[in-house]
Amino acid sequence: MATIVSYTARPRRLTQALLLASAVVIGVGAYALVGLGRYDELPANLMQYGIGAAVLALVLQIAVMWRTPYADPVILPLVMLLNLLGIAMIESVHAANAIYGVRSSASADRQMLWAILGVVLCVALLIALRDHRRLRRYTWISAVVGAVLLLLPLAPVIGDSRNGSKIWINIAGYSFQPAELAKIAFAIFFAGYLVSRRDTLALAGPKVLGIHLPRWSDFGPILVAWGFAMAVLVFQTDLGTSLMFFGLFVAMLYVATDRLSWLVIGAVMFLPPAIFAATQMGHVRTRITCWLDPLSSANYGSCEQISQGLFGLANGGLTGAGLGEGRPDVVPHAESDFIFASLAEELGMVGAFALLLIYLLLVQRALRAAVGISDGFGTLLAGGLGFAMALQVFVVVGGVTRVIPLTGLTLPFLAAGGSSLVCNWLIAGILVRLSDAARRPAARQVPGTAPAAAPRPGQEVSA
Repeated sequence: MATIVSYTARPRRLTQALLLASAVVIGVGAYALVGLGRYDELPANLMQYGIGAAVLALVLQIAVMWRTPYADPVILPLVMLLNLLGIAMIESVHAANAIYGVRSSASADRQMLWAILGVVLCVALLIALRDHRRLRRYTWISAVVGAVLLLLPLAPVIGDSRNGSKIWINIAGYSFQPAELAKIAFAIFFAGYLVSRRDTLALAGPKVLGIHLPRWSDFGPILVAWGFAMAVLVFQTDLGTSLMFFGLFVAMLYVATDRLSWLVIGAVMFLPPAIFAATQMGHVRTRITCWLDPLSSANYGSCEQISQGLFGLANGGLTGAGLGEGRPDVVPHAESDFIFASLAEELGMVGAFALLLIYLLLVQRALRAAVGISDGFGTLLAGGLGFAMALQVFVVVGGVTRVIPLTGLTLPFLAAGGSSLVCNWLIAGILVRLSDAARRPAARQVPGTAPAAAPRPGQEVSA
């Protein structure tokens, strides 16, 4: 005879409030240390910055208490901490560039404005989206929107090319990376499509050499996803975005079908185009060369970014040079593409591992929500968004540390850039809504049965 201990789910809003307050204290403290490190005095706008961060945390707390009382209490504090640490590091890079006059960079004030917009949109999403299952109605609309956004940088007027990649659009002097928003749209489409085809994809089709192959009628959407990924790779010369989108689809296929063969099929389909890009496209070939030998004298001019980033990582050592004490100004795009190298220089290996642990906890919370949700659409959506974040972190950190070739992706919530920050705050809002559905007591009720009386805390039920 087994004994099952039942319990009543608790909102844990006090836990979230304490964690949000801790994130604000750490983030504002990091901003103050940057000012002390660069100028030997506290920043003049420290009080305004601290009040602004506290107000954002309070708004998030009220919105969660109002709309998603059973949401995971850890997601938003982790996101807030990453965002505030990113703003502090951006200020450190900006101050270093101002002192040494090497190059221009984004400012912390501008990033704070993008953070405010991201929080506002996150709160608006929590208020407007009462049930995540409503997103399933827009499965095919999300596919069209995602495709348009993904190919928008190829437009002749608004498309903008930077560092060899065409992944930006420029409208009225404001730049935007539509692939960040397309990531959300495609995650919704993949979840809606796969939840209705999961049985067919998992059971139908022949087996060849132990690998379960799909039927030709089910292989069409896979080819379409592969085609869009290849279009990004060929026409936008962006291996990172192409890998992220196709990897997202293959991972969600694996979650939907629980068949390892999909991962093998996805790797086989993506490998030949990747080899073609590495051998035939000059921009990608240069990054492969810098990955193999960035410190060669022949490659110094084209590989300056990654070589200087490696010197910054080495300069950080175990405990780091200290916030505001490093020299991130010598690394091109130190506040965006290489912000991990900048943080590792000033926080050291201990701080770099701590940042990776924060991302690991965030992804774990997304996957935990995916496991707890009772409907397949929510499971696939939470799992897909969690995997997309994990893959993006791996691609960026792997490129900076020379584990893999460098790509043009940015670290979620840390790197400078409005499009990335705002869209990742929207992802955080969706994950909060999904975690509320996973933890809410009504979500655990068996369909077709009458709701049972809530057991007393600690009550034991024999089975």
